[in-house]
Amino acid sequence: MVDLKPETLEALLEFQRNEITEYNVYLSLAQRVDEENRRVLEKIARDELKHYSILRRYTGRDVEPNAKKVLLYSLMAKIFGVTFAIKLMERGEELAQEGYEKIIDEIPEAATLLQEEEDHENQLIQLLKEERVEYVGSMVLGLNDALVELTGALAGLTLALQNAKLIGVAGLVMGVAASLSMAASEYLSRRSEGAGNPIKGAIYTGTAYIITVALMVSPFLALPDPYVALTSMLSVAILIIGIFSFFVSVVKDQSFKRMFLEMLAISLGVALISFAVGWMARAAFGVEI
Repeated sequence: MVDLKPETLEALLEFQRNEITEYNVYLSLAQRVDEENRRVLEKIARDELKHYSILRRYTGRDVEPNAKKVLLYSLMAKIFGVTFAIKLMERGEELAQEGYEKIIDEIPEAATLLQEEEDHENQLIQLLKEERVEYVGSMVLGLNDALVELTGALAGLTLALQNAKLIGVAGLVMGVAASLSMAASEYLSRRSEGAGNPIKGAIYTGTAYIITVALMVSPFLALPDPYVALTSMLSVAILIIGIFSFFVSVVKDQSFKRMFLEMLAISLGVALISFAVGWMARAAFGVEI
């Protein structure tokens, strides 16, 4: 063990904990990918373990991995895919690189660790070949179209009909029909352009659409007051936009804020216009239900 400043020792113990945690995370994620990608992840895991051993020579201590973090990334990989989990790990690698740069003068081997962390990032970028990422465009198409159409339609129907269950049933019927239409359009588009598997593209588009429909009409089927249901639906829409924007921003390295605000502005703008159209339709045709 080397005689270290207290603040340096504290930093090294934190790095050491991160290395052994990431070792366990990478091993866990390696079980979810194909053989070629598994070899890469297992090599990175071995490097993380080597980094842990190097740091231990300086600290003279063993530390336990962050079990919560290992579990969290495993769950994220199961729900959002390995690519999403790895991209979040990549962000952690960037923080580790910054930390190692600060202690190079006192710990010469930190330069080697820093170089290997940078190599990890390059390897990870080349590694990310997951089906659901390939079809993110199809999911965006289905989800965004469902958000725009359903927020508009349900807002318009709310003022025109003022019957929560009737609005929910009408929205569900429209949504299912529209999801089949969007899936068919995606199939034909991919087939004509020769872009990926048209059947998988259609499935991803239709699935994203129908899940969005189910979440957005559920308040109208569960709540008796149409305006309370409308407010709940808009809250669900905002939550969906937030989750999906975060997902895409991570796997595609895009700006979360820009994507979230863009989708939010479009969906709520259409809802506001449709609400006004529903009010005018109700007044013009004297609809009373």
